[in-house]
Amino acid sequence: MVTGATSLGLVRSELFATIEQAEQSLEQFIADRLNVSLLQQAVEYLQQIRGILKLIELAGAELLAQEILLLATDIPAGAGQERDGQLAALGKALFVLRRYLEGIDVHRQEIPELLLPIINELRQSTGQPSLPESYFFSVRLDQPRPQRRNVEIQPGAANRDGARLRQMYQLGLMNVLREQNQSAALKLMSRALGRLDDLLGGRDRSRLCWIGAAALEAMAEARMRPSKARKQLLARIDRDLRQLLANPQFEAPRSLLKEMLYLVALAGTQGERASEMRRVFGLASLPFTDHLLEEESRRLGGPGQEVMRSLSLAIRDELVGVKDMLDLIERGTAQVEGKQALHAQIGKLAKTLDMIGLSSAGNALQNLVAMVGTWSERSDNPPADELLRLADALLYVESMVATLEQSEPRQRAASSQAGGRGEGESYATHQLDEARIVVIDEAQAGLALAKRAITAYLESSGDKLNLANVPTSLQAVRGGLWFLGLERAAELVGACAAYIQTHMIENAQIPSEQMLETLADALTSLEFFLEGGASLRPEGRQDVLDLAADSVRALGMQVAA
Repeated sequence: MVTGATSLGLVRSELFATIEQAEQSLEQFIADRLNVSLLQQAVEYLQQIRGILKLIELAGAELLAQEILLLATDIPAGAGQERDGQLAALGKALFVLRRYLEGIDVHRQEIPELLLPIINELRQSTGQPSLPESYFFSVRLDQPRPQRRNVEIQPGAANRDGARLRQMYQLGLMNVLREQNQSAALKLMSRALGRLDDLLGGRDRSRLCWIGAAALEAMAEARMRPSKARKQLLARIDRDLRQLLANPQFEAPRSLLKEMLYLVALAGTQGERASEMRRVFGLASLPFTDHLLEEESRRLGGPGQEVMRSLSLAIRDELVGVKDMLDLIERGTAQVEGKQALHAQIGKLAKTLDMIGLSSAGNALQNLVAMVGTWSERSDNPPADELLRLADALLYVESMVATLEQSEPRQRAASSQAGGRGEGESYATHQLDEARIVVIDEAQAGLALAKRAITAYLESSGDKLNLANVPTSLQAVRGGLWFLGLERAAELVGACAAYIQTHMIENAQIPSEQMLETLADALTSLEFFLEGGASLRPEGRQDVLDLAADSVRALGMQVAA
């Protein structure tokens, strides 16, 4: 890799000139598809590009050039519209190759993983299977598993609890596939695999669960993006779990284990499970992270979320100027020219908001343009109610502009349509949602405090002082959930509080490890429910509460169906 990045400077001029000639030949062939010589020229230039990249040992770029060449040779002279997709893919691949080589020329570092998405796009167009994320990653999988701690497992526990834990994994998987509440979902899935590993005795048979729990822990802590390949990987784990629980002789495919270890190395986190993987398998730190790959991919492919952030900052700067002028008008110190400038600025800002999809925010300002236009005709201050209307509209616009940095385009469009009910109602709804989020955050903090207290209780061999404030804290969480209308979740939290009070504080004997793990399952499920924005869409997350209720019933506590 170092050799290739260093040697690129020796052939840079010739290589980029050849890429440009290949692009020109391809563009000319697209315009004149009956000209066989143009296509042949493009193929010859691509062969030269591949040869140069092979010579200077740029593995990723060479592989991309090879796939480009294969696709180009697959296109016949006189190609019709059915080949438009492949021709577009060729042009895009050459563009990405050029940008990638430019990056190497500047930074002197090759990251072949950046090219895997475009390589797989080309392979799919020629009917070849996609390459895994770990294609350029190597690791020895035959390392022995270290001695694990002894865990008390009751007879038949694997058969009895295996289905419940796989269901826990599937609940998290569904949220990841829908790209909803991914961090909490990954934590839930990691816990499910970790518990399955314990139930299966922590032997080589459960190697899938052992490594999988570490990979999911690392993905959650690093907030790794849920690409299509990763969603397929997580779904594949679920299918293998079914075979693992049904067949005692089942062994996970080595390719799957390698892919999960790559995710651990890519995340670079310091969690307990991830650290164990790095120690056992000798995983070296990669020279990049998932977030760096995402950022560089945006650079290769064009504008992305960074552009939206820049746009948001620019609009906010305009809003600051508008608010400053509004303040001068309210004080009576603004000149006529300032009022006219305010009128023009609000009209321009309204059109900008409408153009980027924030139609409700744009309409909120557009409805006030005529009113602001009359201010320059007045010698006195505008009426107080008109000033307040503009101030309210600006606050609403600020709240909508904030979504540019946080939401995907479809979510922004949905938010804009919801705002069409009226700026007053939308702003009030936004503020109410903010208040609900505060209550949910407090509830999450209460559940996290309870889990930490239980851990301290175990580590201190049953010191009940660690649990002194837990029932009170959980009852406060219960009250907050009841206030939000989440009565069922409130009941389950109350049941957990009652169990801790009755069986852990008032009882002299420490509950069995299996019962404590079941209690932790219940608290984790409730935490997952809250982290999923439960206060905003509780109707679609009852399956998570069903899982929590199963755990509470396993504790011997009575809860409503």
